[in-house]
Amino acid sequence: MLNPNSEFRIPNSEFAAPLHAIVDADAAARAGWPILDLAAAYLRGGARLLQFRAKSMPGDALLANASALVRLAHRHQARLIVNDRADIARLAAADGVHVGQDDLRPDQIRALIGTDGVVGLSTHTVEQIDAAVRQPVDYVAIGPVFATTTKQTGYERIGLTMVADAARRASAYRLPLVAIGGITLDNATSVLDAGAASVAVISDLLSTGDPEARVRSFVERLSRYEPPRV
Repeated sequence: MLNPNSEFRIPNSEFAAPLHAIVDADAAARAGWPILDLAAAYLRGGARLLQFRAKSMPGDALLANASALVRLAHRHQARLIVNDRADIARLAAADGVHVGQDDLRPDQIRALIGTDGVVGLSTHTVEQIDAAVRQPVDYVAIGPVFATTTKQTGYERIGLTMVADAARRASAYRLPLVAIGGITLDNATSVLDAGAASVAVISDLLSTGDPEARVRSFVERLSRYEPPRV
């Protein structure tokens, strides 16, 4: 168990937060927000799943920030997932890990965090999606959907047609699809229309200077969303 002492646990089968609010350390710094203050704003706005992403942060600082974010998230009955680092996630008692194609495999992460922790995997191509759905993951991420400068993946934007294809492939394994890359308040519902269960957002949450209000707008819009009738 990744977080055996926490009183707050949600079965992974129920894991489908419509908004993945990504607390990106570099983006926060550029916007002038301390990491914990930004996370607190997201949580006050209604986010119930945060992903902590800090690509260049030293290990000791990464662990200290992740631990503080876990405590903060749990006070709001929310989850905190650590990007890339399963070791930091386990030490910080986080709720899960999100990894990319060049990180530890999901089965290796399961060996570290057990069956209760959330594991998400980024994909960018059909081949990667087909491989991901056969891994011990709780969700599959796809992107970049639209053009973005925040998260450099080395892949071109995939567009909504690819999101729809990925959603069909993931749903065959009863896995939710999380879309990321260039997603804004204005285009988020088009991504859900294409079949994604959730959207992961970095830049647009910071775009107005009021991240609490921006998250609240996302949560309200996504909570009112109804799938198109077929």
